[in-house]
Amino acid sequence: MRSRKIPGTVVLLGLASLCMDLSSEMIHSLLPVFLVSVLGAGTVALGLIEGIAEATASIAKIFSGVLSDHLRRRKPLVVLGYGLAAFSKPLFPLATAASWVLAARFIDRTGKGIRGAPRDALVADMTPPEIRGAAYGLRQSLDTVGAFLGPLAAILLMGALANNVRAVFWVAVLPAFLAVALLAWGIEEPARHVDDRAPRTLPHWRDLRLLGAAFWFVVAVGAVFTLARFSEAFLVLRAHQAGLSFAWTPLALVAMNSTYLATAYPAGRLSDRVDRVWLLVLGLAVLIGADLMLAFSHQLGAILVGIALWGVHMGLTQGLLATMVADAAPVPLRGSAFGVFHFVGGCAALLASLLAGALWAASGPVLTFLAGAVFSAAALGGLLWWWICYAEVAAHIPPDESR
Repeated sequence: MRSRKIPGTVVLLGLASLCMDLSSEMIHSLLPVFLVSVLGAGTVALGLIEGIAEATASIAKIFSGVLSDHLRRRKPLVVLGYGLAAFSKPLFPLATAASWVLAARFIDRTGKGIRGAPRDALVADMTPPEIRGAAYGLRQSLDTVGAFLGPLAAILLMGALANNVRAVFWVAVLPAFLAVALLAWGIEEPARHVDDRAPRTLPHWRDLRLLGAAFWFVVAVGAVFTLARFSEAFLVLRAHQAGLSFAWTPLALVAMNSTYLATAYPAGRLSDRVDRVWLLVLGLAVLIGADLMLAFSHQLGAILVGIALWGVHMGLTQGLLATMVADAAPVPLRGSAFGVFHFVGGCAALLASLLAGALWAASGPVLTFLAGAVFSAAALGGLLWWWICYAEVAAHIPPDESR
């Protein structure tokens, strides 16, 4: 396995993700406080905007995944998705009301949805099964480099531009279009993604039965994980409430993404060597600890530690779940499988963000993060129970590329 190199296309996909996340996180690290403090929106509105945005992305993913299987081409959909996200960025500095932000997030997440499933399927198309975990871990790590640098850039620009948040949003437009250029002129894809038994027409919903029990196990786990982990916008609000000034609120996402970055690639490599379910168990245990710290801590330092633990959880689980989908899905339906996975997760994200916003408005952050800990504990118990009873289904299944 050590002699197998991760393909250059996977690296370029990661670099494009880096640029787009640099742009997005420059905006998103300031957006929750901008919405609440500048535009006058409440936490319920914040939860609604975040939930609709993520649900939109997930709905788009199911259609783009199916379409990529039908076309047997991933690149055009990936470029289109990144292009839509780039063209949404100027709407943020132009926003004068929460409705503008909702429209911008809707377009941005539609782009994310269009590119998500084809991009994840393209990684699997390009990567040998024995290093697939490392490939997804590397792409996720490069993505997280952008998510780490974005908030840092926002802090520096807020200082350099005299806290002019709209000017910072304008600067964030530039790396988004760089990401599109990298993809349009840089990446290549296999001449053929699938064998001669690939569907000649658009896959039908009845094809879902071909995905198998191992795939639906991963979908269920991913949905429960998402219910237990609501929008990161609430992490920013928690840090701001604890005393972090508007200009320094991006530091919350720096704390999260630094540990996310540090763990994503090592966790991906480790998942190629050990039973992946135990990494999911570890990820849930870390999330419970993060939620409890965020619920009951009063000092800013402790809250930032809780946010950092949240990032460890993300690094342990996000690339891992994508790897498990790629392993479990039949090759001709790989794009569709990623679409279904993200669609179900998006529905869970909508519920989680709405619930978090309502709990915050009613009782503040303590009940919000305590509810997250309860969901995480329930998910952990359910995962362990399922693993004990049905280990033969949950066990790592070496991908059969002839399926």
